[in-house]
Amino acid sequence: MSAANQARRAARAAWRYVRRAPGTFIWLAILFVTTLILRHVSPGFADGILEKRSTNIHYLSQSPVRVLISSALWIAGGGWFFYFVLYNVFHVPTERWLGTLRWLGVVLVAHVGATYLSEGVLLWAINHGHAPESARYTLDYGVSYALAGVEAVVCYLIVSPWRYVYLAGLLFFYGSALWSGRTFTDVGHFTAVLLGLACYPLTRGRSTAGVGGPFDPVATVRRLWRRLRT
Repeated sequence: MSAANQARRAARAAWRYVRRAPGTFIWLAILFVTTLILRHVSPGFADGILEKRSTNIHYLSQSPVRVLISSALWIAGGGWFFYFVLYNVFHVPTERWLGTLRWLGVVLVAHVGATYLSEGVLLWAINHGHAPESARYTLDYGVSYALAGVEAVVCYLIVSPWRYVYLAGLLFFYGSALWSGRTFTDVGHFTAVLLGLACYPLTRGRSTAGVGGPFDPVATVRRLWRRLRT
């Protein structure tokens, strides 16, 4: 087979992969653009961009819909490629499994719910003297709440008993961060996990054929081992 034919086959395979999770890859494309923007402007200008798109207490009271949407279009640390990998591990199979609308429902529940609860905790801390008044304007943006919610709903795609092992690891990871950090973002991440688990009704009756059936880590390792030996 010629190199040109191989390239065409690879391109068709990549397109089939992308179009089965359109929401995830549109989101990744937007994140790629916004990440480039931040890299090519001065730090002060970047802070100004992010400040106006932050879901802090001030902007949630002024223009909640605008900042809830715009805050999810920027990456808060980790780099774009890091999130590209995580999106392919968690968002892609979830969108294929639930369908784009239900996947988007999980994303919105986790992002919006965790944002309001975490900022509510921060507001309580301000009102009771545990945080300064300036915390009303703290930067709060990024995609991690939505990602945590999707990571949680993936539990229902894993076969037992491994689903409970995965769930215990997920709760330990975010729970230990909450215990040690106790910041409003730690509250948000743990809340997003709980909200993702609460999205179980969205998973009922969904076929797993589009993702190759329920995920069995042991069977997957065995298949990979057989392929490596042949």
